[in-house]
Amino acid sequence: MKEYTEEKSVGLEHEKSIVYDDFAPSSASDAEVQDTQLNFVDRWAHKLKAETKGIDLVTDEEKTDSSVWNAATMWLSANLVIATFALGALGITVFNLAFGQAVLTIIFFSAIGNFTVAYFSCFGPTLGLRQMILSRFMIGDLTVRIFSVINVVACVGWGAVNIMSSAQLLHIVNNGALPPWAGCLILVLCTILVTFFGYHAIHFYEKWSWIPNLIIFIILIVRFAMTDNFHSANFVGGETTAGNVLSFGSTVYGFATGWTTYASDYTVYQPRNTNLVKLFIAIFIGIYAPSVFILILGAACATATKTNPAWAESYDNYSVGGLVYSILVTDSLHGFGQFCCVVLALSTIANNIPNMYSIALSAQTVWTKFSKVPRVAWTIIGNGATLAICIPAYYKFESVMENFMNLISYYLAIYESLVLSSHLIWHKGKFRSYDYERYNDKQSYPVGLAGTFGFCCGVAGVILGMNQTWYMGVIARQIGDYGGDIAFELAFAFAFIGFNTTRYFEKKYIR
Repeated sequence: MKEYTEEKSVGLEHEKSIVYDDFAPSSASDAEVQDTQLNFVDRWAHKLKAETKGIDLVTDEEKTDSSVWNAATMWLSANLVIATFALGALGITVFNLAFGQAVLTIIFFSAIGNFTVAYFSCFGPTLGLRQMILSRFMIGDLTVRIFSVINVVACVGWGAVNIMSSAQLLHIVNNGALPPWAGCLILVLCTILVTFFGYHAIHFYEKWSWIPNLIIFIILIVRFAMTDNFHSANFVGGETTAGNVLSFGSTVYGFATGWTTYASDYTVYQPRNTNLVKLFIAIFIGIYAPSVFILILGAACATATKTNPAWAESYDNYSVGGLVYSILVTDSLHGFGQFCCVVLALSTIANNIPNMYSIALSAQTVWTKFSKVPRVAWTIIGNGATLAICIPAYYKFESVMENFMNLISYYLAIYESLVLSSHLIWHKGKFRSYDYERYNDKQSYPVGLAGTFGFCCGVAGVILGMNQTWYMGVIARQIGDYGGDIAFELAFAFAFIGFNTTRYFEKKYIR
């Protein structure tokens, strides 16, 4: 271990001389920024005290965020939002499950999805690398580029789905006076404002933004309970129900595990001696508790659409925004209820911030030349793309959300299968096996042939098990009247077999 430490120290000094001349850390002085010849965007961002660091290694001197509470509240705020509520409602309105069935599905699939987010967050303090960059050591350069491209698309998709649910609420609160595009624009601009300043500003915002959201959700619970509109259907078994449970479970899993491919992005400034067990527990609770709480609340409120015609019509016309408005405003809190709706709509900002921050880091990983484009610029570009998509998709929110969440679960299952296999089997679960200072040296990580083959195997599993409105896999269609989505389970298994079978040969004959 002593030899290894000495070797790392030497390697770090060598790496600094090679790599860091092209970057400036977020705490760099004005002189340092000028010396590194950063482009005008980063110089401008630096003057505004924004983070200018991109995908480069976070050094020990920069690891100043020792608060585990910061790490936990990051995900607490991001999940205590209206988009989570909207997803929970799908279990009743789309998949026709009894409330109890929806609850059990939420509890189980959220747990397995949230596990990987908390687990990979522990890589940030130890390695000091962003999630896509550290993945190079596990699944190879080529495979990481594939996932980085998908990640960029997914971040835009996440942003669009989240904004649509809030834009619906803003639209109905203003009695249609605020057009959908204007609501979407407001939310995008607020997201840009926070993500522009980077890591520390994001953690500061997320540390407190959950408080007003929680207060509004408690008010929502009280008002809903007073209506006596809760209705729980009886459990119905059979193949069709099983298929619906699997399909809703895939949707929940896609939401719960959606942060996995950028988990370490939000812990890289934690010191290397951080207690990883404590960090894991804090993040898991911080993400699991609010997710399950709000998903179940969404399912509970959605049961009223089965018995209350007025609420059902409002949901049909305005989706989840109409449902929340019916609970908080109509024959309820009136003006104050409208204020609550606005606060709840703005909660989406906390959920979109991680997506619009990490989209820049994923884009910089796709291609070496992309890393020269500042993180701030990528953030603005990503928000622009989100705005362009969410406005037309606004009118098809329910189907867009269901299909998008399922697609997210597919590719993340493949990613998790490959990365977990590599770390636990080929790296034997040891952080010291990663020569993280050489993250830009292609000789220090695999080419990615095994990872790419595993990815292709995972895609084959998706094709067999997916259940979408536009395509139903051979295996999926065997489950009940409407099919059952088991694509992410098959994707995980197929990718695991394909990767671990070929990794031996890649390691032996290539590198």
